[in-house]
Amino acid sequence: MHAEAFIADMAMALGVGLAGGLIARSLRFSPIIGYLLAGLILGPFTPGYVAQAETVGVLAEVGVVFLMFGVGLHFNLTELAKTRGVSLPGALANTALVVLVGIGVAKLFGFSVRDGIVFGLAISVASTVVLVRTLQERGLLDTNTGRTAVGWLIVEDVLTVFFLVALPLMTDDGDSSLGSLAAADLECRDLWRGDGRAGLEAHSASSGLGGA
Repeated sequence: MHAEAFIADMAMALGVGLAGGLIARSLRFSPIIGYLLAGLILGPFTPGYVAQAETVGVLAEVGVVFLMFGVGLHFNLTELAKTRGVSLPGALANTALVVLVGIGVAKLFGFSVRDGIVFGLAISVASTVVLVRTLQERGLLDTNTGRTAVGWLIVEDVLTVFFLVALPLMTDDGDSSLGSLAAADLECRDLWRGDGRAGLEAHSASSGLGGA
């Protein structure tokens, strides 16, 4: 029964996703828009067929792996390294600017500076997968502009890793509002990957730190 459900979910996801991508392309939109709408149609918040989150999560992980593998085949590390003069300071400056905006918004709504830092870091990171896919579709991935954009996002990805490592240290003093914002960010990332259980665990862990 589990195998049958998996096959049914996979067939529905591929079929609806293909239809959504073709419709979006016919309307001169990116196929990604169609894929997002396909996920919405098969999700639990719309009537009709509902795919299992576990199955969709597995398909999403496999899809991202193959997408990034295919993109990696076209990467020229030497050419990519030439963009570091723009991508490195640009990504750092962009992250710093967004963090400052996050701090301002947090202070406006009565949160602490550390809450603003977490909020700013959470919204400063763009999707490397979406950008690479878009650049591929438009034939811009191998251009200087495309390489600069990809290099920029790679730096942001590295910053995100450092942020995730430092996050527990930032919540050690029991700031409940900071813990809530951190949990919300991590839970959204886990749910995006289709791992609802990991999101709940992140939420529980952060709540425990906040109440300490």
